[in-house]
Amino acid sequence: MRIVDFEPRHASAWKQLNEAWITRHFSIEPSDRKVLDDPAGQVLQPGGRIFIAEDDRGRAVGCVGLMALPQAPGGGFEVIKMTVSETARGAGLGRALLQTCIDAATGLGVSRLYLETNADLAPALALYRAMGFVDLPPQQTPYARCNVWMERSLQPALSQGPSSR
Repeated sequence: MRIVDFEPRHASAWKQLNEAWITRHFSIEPSDRKVLDDPAGQVLQPGGRIFIAEDDRGRAVGCVGLMALPQAPGGGFEVIKMTVSETARGAGLGRALLQTCIDAATGLGVSRLYLETNADLAPALALYRAMGFVDLPPQQTPYARCNVWMERSLQPALSQGPSSR
C-alpha cells in the first residue's frame, strides 16, 4: 500500500469510495455531491489536499481530503471524506491516511484539524480520539447526518532538547 496525492485519474475512485460508505450508513447530501463531483474545484483549488491510498496494483482502496478553512480563526483544515474500501480494512490504512493529513497540515504550519462525523461511526470515532482529536460543542454544518464535531491542535510542541540560544 502507498498513499499518494490526488491526480485527475483518481476522480472516479474518490467518488465511488465515498459513495459506498455514505450510502451504507446515510444518504448522499447536496454538500457531498459538490465535493464528490468536483474534487479539484471544491477541495484542491481553494488550497486543500486529497490523498489516495493505492494497493500494490495501483488501485485506489482508500482516500481522505483536507479542505482549507481560511475563515476559521487560526486557519486550518477540515478532514473530509475519509474511507477505506471493505477489502482493505483492518490493515491500519485509516490510521495511515489520518497521519498523512496530520503530517501535511503540520508541514504547512496550520494551527488545527477539524472534522465532522456521526456518533454511529464508532470505529472512526475511536480512531480520531486515539490520534488526538477532542470533542467540540455543536457547530454549524451543511450535513444533516453530522452530530459529532472534533478538532486536533497542531500547535508546535515545545522543544525538549537543549536551548539553541
